Amino acid sequence: MKITILSTAYPLRGGIAHFNGLLYNELSKNNDVNVITFKRQYPSILFPGKSQTESGETVEAIPTEVLVDSVNPLNWISVGEKIKKNAPDLLIFKYWMPFFGPCFGTISKIAKKNGRTKVLVICDNVIPHEGRPGDRAFTKYFFSSADYFVLLSKKVQEDLLSLFPNARNKVLPHPVYSNFGLPVTKSEARSHLRLKDEKLILFFGFIRDYKGLDILMESLAMLKGRLNVKLMVAGEFYSNEDKYKSLIEKLGIKDSLYLFTDFIPTSEVKYYFCASDAVILPYRSATQSGIVQIAMNFRKPVIATNVGGLEEVVLEAKTGYIVEKEDPAKMAEAIMKFYAEEKEAEFQKNIEGEVDKYSWRKFAEGVLELAGK
Repeated sequence: MKITILSTAYPLRGGIAHFNGLLYNELSKNNDVNVITFKRQYPSILFPGKSQTESGETVEAIPTEVLVDSVNPLNWISVGEKIKKNAPDLLIFKYWMPFFGPCFGTISKIAKKNGRTKVLVICDNVIPHEGRPGDRAFTKYFFSSADYFVLLSKKVQEDLLSLFPNARNKVLPHPVYSNFGLPVTKSEARSHLRLKDEKLILFFGFIRDYKGLDILMESLAMLKGRLNVKLMVAGEFYSNEDKYKSLIEKLGIKDSLYLFTDFIPTSEVKYYFCASDAVILPYRSATQSGIVQIAMNFRKPVIATNVGGLEEVVLEAKTGYIVEKEDPAKMAEAIMKFYAEEKEAEFQKNIEGEVDKYSWRKFAEGVLELAGK
């Protein structure tokens, strides 16, 4: 089968580029697959981070054609014509924010004019966490040209069907991120990060307000004097950094934190997860999360809030805990319970039995089954 994947890819950084690299590796085992990626992904004015690319050696370097300019309609026409001429059986887009709707919609509409190519969209989100004007119009423009949709959680499926009730779709859970290298021991990871041997929980990923780091900091303040635990924050600020620094001072939790707020390169990710006892997702909203699947790869329990599809993958009292969102007291109680009842080993054993459900082989098979191939 001839497949084109059009999305972000290494050396562009972030979880979605990781996802596409792993999907390429799985699909290309039995199919003729090429990847088209961006020469300009975001205009600098829309990108809150320090760099859009990642450097250094990595196992994720895949062959790509660097063609797409997300803000140039003439480029969209050119890329669409190229794909139309190449005539893949399946054109796969990864969709995570409506900003790309006009670009992806124009390319897919042109590509399909060859009468052969079908379009499949893998949706992280349909309705984004941080809404902007035009979101629904951009999404509808793109989705009107799609033949199939893969949704990464039931919450995303609900959002899709609210816009397109008759869409041909399937929910396939986010596969495990297996691209961050082999695990290391907790002591080795802590030594690498120069951390002391103590109770240690992890908040990982780009820091945006909807991810609720401020709520977790309030939980940490509630635990002072009750539990000797430290929070490791590993990720770059995509929200107002000063707001979080002021909160740390106000709550008096500076000594309970390790802050690693530069971008975490791929080769370093394993150390943060392996050093931790558990991973915390205090999100205010979510559809699904790749962070859970990194945690699962390293067999780390997760304590998360009851938002989006997180309850679909974090099994209550089996692989972690689910707590009420925006309730720092409930989050603090869950962290206390995790340590008081010494759940780490039990949860890790249970995670071991869950991992196969989230393999890339099963995900790729589900994609091709939906497309009727």
